[in-house]
Amino acid sequence: MKKLTEMNLRQKIGQMVMCGFSAADAADSAMKPNQRIIQLIKEYEIGGVILFRRNLDTPQQVAELNHELQLLAADTSGGPLLIGIDQEGGMVARIHEGVVCMPGSMAIGATRDKQAAYETARISGKELRAMGINLNFAPCLDVNNNPLNPVIGVRSFGETAELVGELGAAAVKGYQASGVAPTIKHFPGHGDTQSDSHHALPMIPHGLERLREMEFAPFVRAINEGADVIMSAHVIFPALEPDGLPSTLSKRVLTDLLRGELGFGGVIVTDCLEMKAIADHYGTAEGAVMAVEAGADLLLVSHRLPLQVETIEKLVEAVESGRISEARIDESVERLLQLKQKLNITAGDASPAAVSAAVGLPEHVELVRETYRKSVTLVKDEQQLPLASDKKTYVIWTEVRANTQIDEVIEQEETLGAYLAETIAAVTETRIDTMPSEEDVERVLSESKDYDQVIVVTYNASFSPNQIRIVQELAARDTVLTVVAGRNPFDYIEFPEVKTYVASYENRPHAMYAVADVLTGRHQAEGKLPVTLTPEYAFGWSSQA
Repeated sequence: MKKLTEMNLRQKIGQMVMCGFSAADAADSAMKPNQRIIQLIKEYEIGGVILFRRNLDTPQQVAELNHELQLLAADTSGGPLLIGIDQEGGMVARIHEGVVCMPGSMAIGATRDKQAAYETARISGKELRAMGINLNFAPCLDVNNNPLNPVIGVRSFGETAELVGELGAAAVKGYQASGVAPTIKHFPGHGDTQSDSHHALPMIPHGLERLREMEFAPFVRAINEGADVIMSAHVIFPALEPDGLPSTLSKRVLTDLLRGELGFGGVIVTDCLEMKAIADHYGTAEGAVMAVEAGADLLLVSHRLPLQVETIEKLVEAVESGRISEARIDESVERLLQLKQKLNITAGDASPAAVSAAVGLPEHVELVRETYRKSVTLVKDEQQLPLASDKKTYVIWTEVRANTQIDEVIEQEETLGAYLAETIAAVTETRIDTMPSEEDVERVLSESKDYDQVIVVTYNASFSPNQIRIVQELAARDTVLTVVAGRNPFDYIEFPEVKTYVASYENRPHAMYAVADVLTGRHQAEGKLPVTLTPEYAFGWSSQA
């Protein structure tokens, strides 16, 4: 690894940019180093690569890819590379083939188990590091206290700063124990927004006192316990930045507050600068320059090669013109080099032997199953459970879909109906989209009339009028109806008349198996609500726990 004093300006700038790469055309592949990423590593000497689903297949393939990327960077000033990924758990899991996908944050929040937060992060980090990934953009320390938040939701541990801070700090320690740098995000908070910064520029209007008590508090705790990396939020906070700049571009937020008042000395990484919150208002390259002026160290430009090149050139131009001092660049590069040194990155991190020894192990699977067993929350049950094993049962399964730009679409065969069939004699399952068509609504309402027990697995029904309609019409019938919130527990607000309501926080296979155990009486629900649904069903509530 080159020292700062051995780098020229362009090499320093390259160190500050993390890029993703995709296939150039149908004949190209992004699952091995292609010409796009080779150019960025060799010509522009970038310091980091972010991986997406387009780059990932099996653990062995991921390890080989990362090994080759590190070899490419070995004789450049950018090497060794920071190789990052969004592997939060739950629905935000870029790689899932062959690895053990950990529960998401809100499922862990429902357990109230600090050790579970630590262990799931440690095991996830262990698997990532064996594949050559040394930086994870997790955990989310956003406090989700807005039912209408379209992007955070179950990515948060819950609605109180205390719970988010406690479990978030434990997760940070878990990742660090595995040799992976965690990234706490999205500073100073993205939990109380009603728009998604992938598509718009959100604002949080609260005063400074409230921000300190709620939004800042989990970050302060993680900083005090040694967090390595913080990701900035593309969110406007008028109480912090009267000029209306999003936090990623605000010197008042990143330098005065985060560096000065809160004392953070680690790496500040931007959320992707191609997101519309930045790109549509400032432009990606200009946004990168403004982010460096504000105090950011690592600039995330995840997708398009022309924008990545433009960003690097614009930063060089900003220093050469005197807009940004080279001393300011040196500060960021020094922080990045210190992080790389701490992580002790080598091309040999990723190998077939490392993958075989650390990825997809049975004890990792058991940890996931046990955590889900502790997380399932029985919010409400008017003496309908356990379900009868000899009754005809109809399951309406809402197909897994990417609800936000950061989610992944995953084909899933192991659904709730399959697990219920282990105990219930006659189970029929049908699938609907997250935005069901009128034809699907009429079909499931008609078919369900022939069954004694009906189960609906919703998926963010709060944002889907036809999901709401299906549940409301079924609830009006004289039938045994059970609703399982397969993602956002706030779905209950839309149909409080249902007699049995279970929150699973996600519909991953192991989560659904845990739900089946509760519905059939094989296991008692242990989870407690990490958010308030209504005054009656508030934070901490469970009908069983």
